[in-house]
Amino acid sequence: MHIEDEEVYYHDHGDGIVHAHVHEHGQEHDHGHSHTHTQTKAVLNRLSRAIGHLESVKRMVEDGRDCTEVLVQLAAVRSALNSTAKVILKDHLEHCLDDVSAGDSDQLTALNEAIDKFMT
Repeated sequence: MHIEDEEVYYHDHGDGIVHAHVHEHGQEHDHGHSHTHTQTKAVLNRLSRAIGHLESVKRMVEDGRDCTEVLVQLAAVRSALNSTAKVILKDHLEHCLDDVSAGDSDQLTALNEAIDKFMT
């Protein structure tokens, strides 16, 4: 149920199921980051291009284009998304893990879990 002054956020924990949670309007959604990512604009640009490419692949399917052409284009989209993930990972390694102390393994555990989910 969506109430007018609430926002619904969707995410996947890597289990293949999209989960939804609700925040009241204006409530901050904190993921524990207290810094700015340097590659945000580059990531958004890459995602926009990948989305546009995927939309063109969808049109190819709708138009009945050859399956091999569709598969080649899907491979290109997948490659673009993998490259985007590498940018995010490098940015994370360079900026997000700066505050990890020798005894604090929570961030490293979370990173390892995210990498495992991405790789499967």
